[in-house]
Amino acid sequence: MTNETPQRVEVGAERPSRNLDAADEGFETPPSSAPQPTDHAGPELSVATPLDVPGQPRLDLDRALEAILFIADEPQSVVHLAAAVARPVAEVRASIARLKADYDGDGPSGEPRTDTAGDGSEARGIRRGFELREVGGGWRFYVRAEYDALVADFVITQSSTKLSQAALETLSVIAYKQPISRSQVASIRAVNVDSVVRTLLGRGLVTEVSTDPETGAILYGTTDLLLTNLGINSLDELPHISPLLDDGQEGFDLDHR
Repeated sequence: MTNETPQRVEVGAERPSRNLDAADEGFETPPSSAPQPTDHAGPELSVATPLDVPGQPRLDLDRALEAILFIADEPQSVVHLAAAVARPVAEVRASIARLKADYDGDGPSGEPRTDTAGDGSEARGIRRGFELREVGGGWRFYVRAEYDALVADFVITQSSTKLSQAALETLSVIAYKQPISRSQVASIRAVNVDSVVRTLLGRGLVTEVSTDPETGAILYGTTDLLLTNLGINSLDELPHISPLLDDGQEGFDLDHR
């Protein structure tokens, strides 16, 4: 018998590659009733980090996709998501189906429900106030339709700041003359518009659309958010500008708008 103290083998730790004789090393043979590792049946639900660096934690596929979709501001295609988590498209598609069922309350959940009155539906999952919806060839989180009015009122009360008169005038020029540069807008308004354009960019009402091939100046145009706020489908629905000007079309060459 050796006097060496047996080393503790932690659960999940990698075992030595060579076989050790229990008697020679001072270990007692474990009784047959000792718990044995359990093999979990079912599909693999974890995804290695894209770099697959040894020692790095493994991420649950469903939660990894959930985290990406949580911060995405545009619909994400299945192929794009699969590339982000380095997993096959089929696995990502199945994971999205599980997430959608979870948010819709179609899957089991151990969380308490507050939207039922003891009607026996507690065994089902909680139907969330948001949903995972496929739009435009991709997936994105959206507020459920029944909560649209509530959320809209909340957003309006939280975003009470309005555009200044200067911002409204600059936005109008860009809307009617796009694509247009800052210097062209400044020429029409006869004032510097740099700070105003930055404000409109920050609000998401205008965006950079192209570059002037001769001067290299950035050209700006309006975004879909402006159409949404105005309640129109396209810029063609903007009112004609000529009747609103004292001298007709001066400064505007798109009278059909």
